[in-house]
Amino acid sequence: MNRTGSCLCGAVTYEIENAPTTVGACHCGMCRKWSGGIYLAVHLTKDQVRFQGEEHIECYKSSDWAERGFCRKCGSSLFYRVTAPGPNEGDLHLGFGTLDDQSGFTLTEEIFIDRKPDAYSFAQDTAKMTEAQMLELFADAGAPPA
Repeated sequence: MNRTGSCLCGAVTYEIENAPTTVGACHCGMCRKWSGGIYLAVHLTKDQVRFQGEEHIECYKSSDWAERGFCRKCGSSLFYRVTAPGPNEGDLHLGFGTLDDQSGFTLTEEIFIDRKPDAYSFAQDTAKMTEAQMLELFADAGAPPA
């Protein structure tokens, strides 16, 4: 199934081919500061998404292994992209809230669960990984997470 989405002002739009139906949540400090809360995202390969209005996308290199894309007109957080060489290079974690239609998705995983603030929790039973588990997972692949 294809999906579409955009930033708040509509300067950046996108289409996803064969969109997954799963959503992940990241509780790390960087994602919380960047998104203003929990970063909910759909994991995509670089070939699955086509952007229009790319001239309005600004990227911020948030670590040695990733960058975060946002609309330079309205400031909407759009994606987290892995830049480190390896099997995940170019993968995007597209902001779930930017999708035009969010129906049919299931929250399946939470990462950096040990960094989650006490103020909230999800009712769903999800796969959970700690910061140490994420660092170990990505260290094997040569690219630690943000």
